[in-house]
This record gives sequence, C-alpha cells and structure tokens, in this order.
Amino acid sequence: MAQPVNATTPPRNYGVLLYRALDFQDVFGPLEVLYGISNTHQTNLFLLAETLDPVSTQPRMAEMNPTNSSVYPTLVPTHTFADAPDLDVLIIPGGMGMRAPDDLLKAELKYITDTYPKVKYIITVCTGSALLARTGLLDRRRATTNKTSWKGVVGFGPLVKWVAPARWVVDGNIWTAAGVTAGFDIMFAFVKAMYPDGQALVDNWAKSIEYVPHEDSSWDPFSAMNGIPTQNQL
Repeated sequence: MAQPVNATTPPRNYGVLLYRALDFQDVFGPLEVLYGISNTHQTNLFLLAETLDPVSTQPRMAEMNPTNSSVYPTLVPTHTFADAPDLDVLIIPGGMGMRAPDDLLKAELKYITDTYPKVKYIITVCTGSALLARTGLLDRRRATTNKTSWKGVVGFGPLVKWVAPARWVVDGNIWTAAGVTAGFDIMFAFVKAMYPDGQALVDNWAKSIEYVPHEDSSWDPFSAMNGIPTQNQL
C-alpha cells in the first residue's frame, strides 16, 4: 500500500515499548529524529513498560554475555502499560530480548494487541517486527526485519509476507524497518510522509546530525550478504 504524503494532522504522541534486553539503538535512532522535529512541532514521548522499574538492556542469560561486559544501559519508563496515555504512534524496538518465551513477554504482547486498535501507526525497528508478528497483527501483511537475524526470526510470523530486499516496508498503518540503523531511515521517511513540511524537516535535521538518509525503501545490500533469496519479496 502506498504511504501517505503530507498528512494535514501530523502525529504528536509517540510511545516506545520497553522490555528486557532490547537493542538501545533501535530506540534512540528514531528518537534522534523526533528530537530534531520537536523544535517546530510539539512532540510528546512516552516510554512504556510493564512496571516503572528501570528496564535493563542486558541479556537475561549469562551465555549471551560471555565476557561479563557492562555496556548495557538502563532505560527508565515514564508510564506503565496500565496507565499509558493515548498514542498516535507506537514504536517497537528489536533486540535479543525479543526471543524470550511468551511467558516472559506476556504483558508486552498483550499491550501491543490491546493498543493497536487505538493507535494511528505502529513502527518497528529491526527484530521488533518479529515481536509484532508474535501477536498475529502482521499476518498477511508485508514486513521486513534484520537480515542477519532473518532465518531466526521470520518463523515467529509464518503468515507474514516477509520482504527482502528492503530497508523498510509500509503496509497500511504498519511500518517495519530492517536492522538497527534502518531505524533512522524509517523515521526520516515517516516524518517526510506525515508532516506538511516533512521534506524540510528531514533535510534540516539530517544536515544537523551529519547523516545521509537512505530514501529508497528497497536499498538493501544486507540481504545478499546474508544469502537471502530475492524471491522472498512479495
């Protein structure tokens, strides 16, 4: 489905789903773009988790951190799932924690399912699309994910029309990005599509942070690098 262009009422309230062992760049890449537009457009951010306890990005299992490193920042929620405000956009990051069993992600999966009918858009970054797929909300939709993790995560959504090659994919009101840094590109594309002055916002902030956004959603050298056949593109 073609993405909307220059929406007259741009989104204002953005929420980010937090859970143990998420990839922090999946969060802060899109937030960097939102920070850039906040000087000219009111932009409200809500960090959402099951409780208000700090959320660690450290893996749950010691074998996922074999050197016992401490490079895992902690994020502090602003709201719980129970008292989350109404959102225009829900952002779902990926990360190692996405692979946790259903019982460890029960609250997160329920929140996504319950919230989807009330939000205008969902944006996933990296393997966040696989977390969304676990709810069934991506069934029969086109979506993409991190290509290095492709073989391990597409099984979470057997009815999803997984697309490769792709930097990001738009299907209705669900936007899914490829791996990690694609979070920048999908958010720049989202801003360009949703804000009347979107092109100027993208140009100005991209210049400010010295980043060159990929504007072609099909740009994707990583599919070939990981041996993903292009016939997966549907």
